[in-house]
Amino acid sequence: MDLLQLRYFQVVARFEHISRAAQELHVAQPSLSRTIARLESELGSPLFERQGRRIRLNPYGAMFLRHVERALSELDDGCRAVREARDTGLGRVSVASETLLTVTHLVGRFRVDHPRADVRLFQSTAQEMDRRLRTGEVDFCVASQPLTGTNLESLELAREEVLLAVPPGHWLDGRQSVTIPEIADEPFVTTRPGHWQRTLLDRLFAAEGLTPLLSCEGDEPGASQDMISAGLGIGLIPAMSRRAGTATVVPVAWVRLDAPGCERVLTLVWGKDSYLSEAALKFREFITSRPFMTHRMPAARGEGALDPS
Repeated sequence: MDLLQLRYFQVVARFEHISRAAQELHVAQPSLSRTIARLESELGSPLFERQGRRIRLNPYGAMFLRHVERALSELDDGCRAVREARDTGLGRVSVASETLLTVTHLVGRFRVDHPRADVRLFQSTAQEMDRRLRTGEVDFCVASQPLTGTNLESLELAREEVLLAVPPGHWLDGRQSVTIPEIADEPFVTTRPGHWQRTLLDRLFAAEGLTPLLSCEGDEPGASQDMISAGLGIGLIPAMSRRAGTATVVPVAWVRLDAPGCERVLTLVWGKDSYLSEAALKFREFITSRPFMTHRMPAARGEGALDPS
């Protein structure tokens, strides 16, 4: 049994499809099939159930996969530790977030304090975050919704109100608050499924037995305010955008939603048993040792103030 067999088995187990695994590994399908057959022969037990062109992990395969993933993870961590010890810097820290606007200033301050750290950022949906944590592609995720992956640690960073943004001159411009039924027929600018804004929008409407009317779906949450300002619809925007004074550049009016749970909870998530470089450890200490954001701030110049009650 060699390392290549274990790597091949891990990928085949992930896809449960020989041809797709062969494409991922850039090897010929017959060669991959022979490798898996040799592994099964050495173990003295089949690891997959063959169903035509598809294969499924059998109970022996699922059991073996758990041990293989732990072993390969330890090996990858060891290789990474050696590389980082060889370098003169602090090593690398990789961070994923649903929108990079959430972490841009934080990472900038971290770089000022730790200029030798190699920081990598990734924009990812919640599903992609789970995968990237599992494969070790990232060290941390700053998540705006719960991640479902196993063997994860998380720490709440902040809770912030989510507001309704409307175009200037909209019939809601000047209103202090509004309920979901009142805006049931309004077109919404939002993100595609998988992003936290869409998850929150669907949940708020479902609680009232309603389905939101969508005028625009996108993959960049940061573009929503521009589209709302242009009159393409209304939308959910985190309070941090209002506190940042973006309405002075992209004018919108802010309205509080009278709906339970209209908030965003930001959490820092990492793998429980994952190797963390010195840079990653310092990043975790940095991000958890200070307030991530204040819950509310005064309205930026030119904005209508909301009733703080």
